[in-house]
Amino acid sequence: MPTKVLITGGAGYIGSVLTPLLLKEGFAVHVLDNFMLQQTSLAECCADPNFTVTRGDARDKSVMTKALKDADVVIPLAAIVGAPMCNLDQTAAKSTNLDAIKLLLSLRSNAQRIVLPNTNSGYGIGEKGSFCTEESPLRPISLYGKTKVEAELATLEAGNSMTFRLATVFGMSPRMRIDLLVNDFVYRAVNDRAVVVFEGHAKRNYIHVRDVSRAFLHGIANFEKMQGHAYNVGLSDANLSKVELCAEIRKQLPGFVCLEAPVGEDPDKRDYIVSNAKIEKTGFRPQHGLQDGIRELIKGYTILRNAKFSNV
Repeated sequence: MPTKVLITGGAGYIGSVLTPLLLKEGFAVHVLDNFMLQQTSLAECCADPNFTVTRGDARDKSVMTKALKDADVVIPLAAIVGAPMCNLDQTAAKSTNLDAIKLLLSLRSNAQRIVLPNTNSGYGIGEKGSFCTEESPLRPISLYGKTKVEAELATLEAGNSMTFRLATVFGMSPRMRIDLLVNDFVYRAVNDRAVVVFEGHAKRNYIHVRDVSRAFLHGIANFEKMQGHAYNVGLSDANLSKVELCAEIRKQLPGFVCLEAPVGEDPDKRDYIVSNAKIEKTGFRPQHGLQDGIRELIKGYTILRNAKFSNV
């Protein structure tokens, strides 16, 4: 019998890449999603007999009780993601990012394993020139970061679990997100050939969405030795400022202009560099570099146009 994985929010940006990868590796996958964006990103998975899907809400006790029934591993991806979206509906952010995790922890059996995605956002503003490790203090500066940090603490305290503190994710997905920093900047480079950057010195770490999916596979395969811990997941050669990111994009799109705004500020104050040594010591290595991601995004934006209200 294949290992059964329940993914809440499995039709989202990460889940739409992770689900087919798990199926390819022989897992049985049950996706629970409310499909609030009317996405069809898992349509191709429907032909796989090991794929099942439920339309429902991860905050609903009756729905979660039924979904958990046969699960061996749970990957709770369902979330209100990013500071702007969380600020737009703070009640939904708290109930989805934190309360739904507490519900999951109260319902799951002791044998059911949890691999929880968290975010580097918990580090907030790091010490200048000092790498954030898993032992660094967590000082989230947004509601998004705060809810994810609280969910991580509750999950690790409950046991039989691990968490991944994901760097800023990039790359193409069947359920695309253009708001993520690399994806956003490449979109602007392709379509506008320019971007105005506020606080261009601010640094963060990055990771390809396919490597995020591979990290979940790695965590499941090595659960016994990795459980009980948080792990940073990012590209160790990509702790870059916004201006440095623009320079990386310019390697493939030489006409791209990055303008640093002399006035104004970015509401997103995150600024940190991250060490990924802990997960690398377990044998995990990303396979997709930043230049690989930029290259595929350029091709992807030949297909995708964010022009719902445009006549061209």
